[in-house]
Formats: sequence, structure tokens, C-alpha cells
Amino acid sequence: MRIEKVTEKVSLKRSIEQGTADQQKVVTAIIDQVRNEGDDAIRFFTEKFDGATLSNFKVTKEELEAAYAHIDDTVLAALRCAMANIRRFHERQKRQSWLATEEDGTILGQKITPLDSVGVYVPGGTAAYPSSILMNVIPAQVAEVKKIVMVSPPGKDGTLSAGVLVAANELGIEHIYKVGGAQAVAALAYGTETIPTVDKIVGPGNIYVALAKRAVFGDVAIDMIAGPSEIVVLADEGANPRYIAADLLSQAEHDALASAVLVTPSQQLAEEVGVEVEKQLELLPRKAIAKASIQDYGAIYVTRDLEEAIDVVNELAPEHLEVLTNEPMQLLGKIRHAGAIFLGPYSSEPVGDYFAGPNHVLPTNGTARFSSPLNVDDFTKKSSIISYSKAALIANGEKIAALARLEGLEAHARAVEVRLKD
Repeated sequence: MRIEKVTEKVSLKRSIEQGTADQQKVVTAIIDQVRNEGDDAIRFFTEKFDGATLSNFKVTKEELEAAYAHIDDTVLAALRCAMANIRRFHERQKRQSWLATEEDGTILGQKITPLDSVGVYVPGGTAAYPSSILMNVIPAQVAEVKKIVMVSPPGKDGTLSAGVLVAANELGIEHIYKVGGAQAVAALAYGTETIPTVDKIVGPGNIYVALAKRAVFGDVAIDMIAGPSEIVVLADEGANPRYIAADLLSQAEHDALASAVLVTPSQQLAEEVGVEVEKQLELLPRKAIAKASIQDYGAIYVTRDLEEAIDVVNELAPEHLEVLTNEPMQLLGKIRHAGAIFLGPYSSEPVGDYFAGPNHVLPTNGTARFSSPLNVDDFTKKSSIISYSKAALIANGEKIAALARLEGLEAHARAVEVRLKD
């Protein structure tokens, strides 16, 4: 990994996340064809991109039950334990509607309503992620979304992976379709003869999925435009270089575009981690992917002191931040921008990815400056409640009318004054 002193502003932003003009044209064409041709377009693109010829997209009950034969009991137990942890964490996020009555009899409040329907995109094909199902579906269920529709690209044999099917079945998802890519996003946004429309689309995918979500936004809601994964480790001289190297590589193996960065005031630690990364890299099954990530988007930044290191972290605003310092909890208040913050030597990033409970769907590409992890609020909407009393209108009506006339809206003013006259 390259080691450099911090001399100017640093960033994790990657322009590749915007897609090329050609990729955008492809996505637009796919969306248009799905809108015009429905299921026929889905069949065409599923065969073209996934190599699978399907007459029926919907996963059957028999397919769900058969998947359990391919899952080890130990794995199933771990999956169920993770589900319980994730649900328990998200239950604490749930908000309640409220009403407040003023002295003059006016009632003001907020009504929390779950979305009617949500579409969950789950990556599939060569890389299947059951954990993605748990993280996207459980907060929607906690929010009490009525209908959850799941889509995932099939393998060439026309099936979804056993892990994906078992995770979906454990959560009780009834609407599961073997379709992926931009065509799946279009189907969720506009509907086909088989696949119903939804109000919001969540879940990660490749660049074509991300561009499709961007394109349909406005007709439906989306969670975020998620880019390649990122990890930043903030560490001092006491941190274990083997731990740091392992954690950096845990993200580098995701994708050649993933970013893995160490920020430290210790030149010695920087050099030790650089050596350790090269050593551990040689032992990885996904060595080629991780190596490309480390070479192109990996870095070790050496700062003057810990305070400057914190400033660099806040500039990077990473998806995942590990704090491996002597007293990590004391630094928590200084961390302003990070999707998820992992404190201490035993809080390795995969603990959050799979098991601890907080959501692993996190803002990337610097958007942690203004965005939050996926949460229960993402699956609800809020309505304001106003029940104004007669006494309040008499007391404030002239003020309201004056503000309306300030904006040149005479009818607004008269709508209040007609009541005052009565």
C-alpha cells in the first residue's frame, strides 16, 4: 500500500459511481422496454444478461423449502441469531405518532404511517448476499410495511442461491422474483403483468442497478445510490497491525473499486501495516480483486498527530470507520462523519456486516456527511396534524392574513378572514 504524508485535502470519491454515458443509455433503454413490454422484456433481458430462460419468475414454495437441504445447521442457527440481533436493534428505532394539545384547545401532532409496499433488490448470480436480505427487510418489517417484494438475479440454471432463499423464507417474504439488473428496478417502479409496483426500492447492486434507481427516483422513492464499499481505520501507535491489515482487506476483497484506508500519526505503524497487508493478501482466495482495490484505492495517510488524523477522517466521511486507539470511546464525540463507527480492537467491520444488529446499508462516496444508515424511518412517512381551535384563530387570524398578503396571496388571507367575520 502507498504510504504518504497528508499535505492536502483527501477524498474517497470515485467518479466511476456516476456511470458512463454509454451505461446511462443502456439503462434508459432497458427501463423504456420494460415499461412498454412488461414480462416479455423481463424474459428477454434475463436471458441476455443472466443466461437463464424462465417462463415463471416467481419463486415457488417448493423452491424455498428445498433450499434448506443445502444449508448447514450451524449456518442456519447463525442466520437466525443474526436476525434476532438485527430486529432487536431496529425495534429501538421505531417512532410513535403523537398529539399535543395547546392551552387554547389547538391540537398539533405527527402521524407515522408505514409505506404500503417496498421492493428489495438483492445481488445474486456469482455473488449472493443473504445478509443483504436481513438488513433491508427487517427494518421494513419493524416499520410494518404491508407488502415486501424481493428481486434477485438468477444463475444460469434459473435458480437463486440456497442462502438467499433460506434467508427470505426465514423472514416470511411471499413475493420473491428471479429477476435482476436495471430490468428488475424498472419492474418494481412501473410494474409488469407478474411483478407488482412498489412505493420505494432499496438494496445494493452493480452500476446498472444504481443508475436505474437514480433514473426511476421521483416515480418511486429509493434508499440511496450506493457505491463501492469503503473502510477507514483510525489508529495510533498501540494498534495491532495484523488486525488493521485484516480489516482493510475485508473490504478490499468486495470489489476492485472498494477503498481501504489507514489514517495514523504513527510512521512505524504505517510501515508495519503496509508489510502485513502484502503478507495477508497472498493468502486470500479473492486475491486479484483485493490487490486491485489496494493498488488503486488503498492508502495509508500519516498525520502530524491524532487531532489531524481525526480531521482527515471527517474529510473522508467513510462508510465504515474503525477506531483502534488507546481510548476509542473518548474520540467518539469528535467523529462527525461516518456511516458506522466501530470502536476498539474486537469490533471488526464484519461484526457489523453480519451480526451485531445495526444496519450495514450505509452511505458511501462521502455522503455520510449528510446521510444515515438504512433504518426504520426509511420505511415510514410522516403526516402533520393540525386541529386549530376557534380561540386560536381569533387570536392569530390577523397575523396569518398579514403574512399571506406579504406574499401577495390575497385568497389565502381571505380564507382566514371569512372565518373571523363569522
